[in-house]
Amino acid sequence: MSHDAPSSDRPARTLADIARLAGVSTGTVSRALAGSSLVNAETRERIQALAAANDFRVNQMARRLRTQKTGVIGVVVPLGHERRQHLSDPFFMTILGHLADALTENGYDVMLSRVIPNATDWLERIVDSGMLDGVLLIGQSDQMAAIERVARRYRPLVAWGSSLPGQVHCAVGTENVAGGRIAAEHLIARGVRRIAFLGELRAPEIRARFEGVCAAAAAAGLPAPLQLDTHLASEMMEREIAAHLTRHLDRIDGIAAGSDMIAMTTLRVLADQGMAVPSDVPVIGYDDLPLGLQTVPRLTTVRQDIARGARAMVERLFARIAGQDAPSLVMEPELVVRDSA
Repeated sequence: MSHDAPSSDRPARTLADIARLAGVSTGTVSRALAGSSLVNAETRERIQALAAANDFRVNQMARRLRTQKTGVIGVVVPLGHERRQHLSDPFFMTILGHLADALTENGYDVMLSRVIPNATDWLERIVDSGMLDGVLLIGQSDQMAAIERVARRYRPLVAWGSSLPGQVHCAVGTENVAGGRIAAEHLIARGVRRIAFLGELRAPEIRARFEGVCAAAAAAGLPAPLQLDTHLASEMMEREIAAHLTRHLDRIDGIAAGSDMIAMTTLRVLADQGMAVPSDVPVIGYDDLPLGLQTVPRLTTVRQDIARGARAMVERLFARIAGQDAPSLVMEPELVVRDSA
């Protein structure tokens, strides 16, 4: 009997045993058992079937000690500017789904954190924990200084958000000024002359969208848009919008919202107040979340390609983990015209 492979009554105990049975290298076995897409599907399934037939389990702790990798990526949502917002927010759930798919398909686990940054070193605590191979931030919030500080020494860090001149950290997001501008230009082309912008400006993305709305109004010779602070936390949003519209509706004839969730809530408040959209007040959102197709009327919005952006975040993170450079990506926004404007 050959001793080069496990016998039928002696199950495989090591990666080398599985490799000999499968006729591949131990590295291929390791990647296949981690679910890596680097191994073609047929080989991966064959190796996983052999492992299952031999009741083989990879010793994860030993592998991590050997490779100095944890196999875990942190996905962190910092909420400095909006502390009452929840992970159940549809924007977070949309981008989180795309990120988790891309990470798990490449053999990584995900550690999810919603962080209220009460301490200045909140991000240092995460990256220095020894638990993660890299960090993806969903949003920059009002924490640009903390992110920049950490990014100067910790390279496997990528954020969803704005890319500003001189910025150190890698970010993926939309050209938000352009997005705000095309939203306002569309309203102006419809005959809107008194634009309101609903959104709170401490987050850099929302502020940039407002700047774009202001630029379009100025270019058309119109008054500066009325900026009305509107939080992203769901329990506050509807009450704030209702108060804004009760107080200011006679001063505005079109609304550009800082996000789709703000826009969709605005549609409901306007309906409650007996206003017709778009004939009385056209409304435009920002994000192009799937929920925008379910509103009545269906939501006109500025599209961020969230799926593409999530893939780009993961690709850049993997490049940085490998010691390579990976620049920021600024995606062009796209106006999606539906019924609300």
